[in-house]
Amino acid sequence: MTTTNTPVNMAKVKFWTIAAIVLGMGFLFMNFRDWLPYDSAEKVTYEISGRWELPKELREVSGISWMNENQIAAIQDEDGIIFIYDLKKKKVINEIEFGNAGDYEGLAIKGDNAYALESDGTITVIKNFQNPDRKVTTYKTKFSEKNNMESLWLDLPANQLLVIPKDRDIDSDNMKGVYAFSLDDYKLAYKPVLQLDMEDEVLKNFREKKVYKNFRPSDIAIHPKTKEIYMLEGSKPKLLILDENGVAKKGYSLDKKIFPQPEGITFSPQGDLYISSEGKNDGKGTITKLKLLL
Repeated sequence: MTTTNTPVNMAKVKFWTIAAIVLGMGFLFMNFRDWLPYDSAEKVTYEISGRWELPKELREVSGISWMNENQIAAIQDEDGIIFIYDLKKKKVINEIEFGNAGDYEGLAIKGDNAYALESDGTITVIKNFQNPDRKVTTYKTKFSEKNNMESLWLDLPANQLLVIPKDRDIDSDNMKGVYAFSLDDYKLAYKPVLQLDMEDEVLKNFREKKVYKNFRPSDIAIHPKTKEIYMLEGSKPKLLILDENGVAKKGYSLDKKIFPQPEGITFSPQGDLYISSEGKNDGKGTITKLKLLL
């Protein structure tokens, strides 16, 4: 019996080995790119002038709203409770229950009235929210869990609330609209007051496999002096600044060590910026006062 040994073509082996590695790396990148940091994105620089660690009941703090010089109201995403946090005393001084358990994400307060947003788009209006005889009314909107609503801002001059989907908009993956909920007739406008293009050049460093993930708003606020629109993202911490007409100006990534999951943003009347962040793992929820060095 005679056997013949066929010489191994090492060049072909090397070629196919390298090809397999390249294809494998490409597959991993395309499927897990959402986990990667935005190394190419510009990091926002800032000065921290105050930082507060929140109690355990606010570990999953979501929306926040300015009340006065020493107090910020906060909500967390499980219970229908408004927490009044005293910045000077560094503790919660009041808890106001207004609803059942739910996925509460956004909060806005002005005067005697408070407004809360749930992830399915439900808006709750709490009149005289600090009084025992408060009146609570809920309003369903055209949004659902699919849209994943988290952002809420009270546009006082226009007497309306502003909301924007975190995930898909009603009719598009490429655009996300800021919609107005009138506080005159308690109805959501059919058309958005402005739209954020998910393929805007400002978002070029935040490209994702699914276009609607390029920016996923977790809260929205309007600067009281410049009227610029600030949008926050918690999923992959970043900040987007638009001019008063809704034109995107700049997108920044945020330091995950300081803001592991930023979920709330608010301004004082003087323009001081406050950002709340959930605690990750065993970490505590926080509120940070900062000045952006833009």
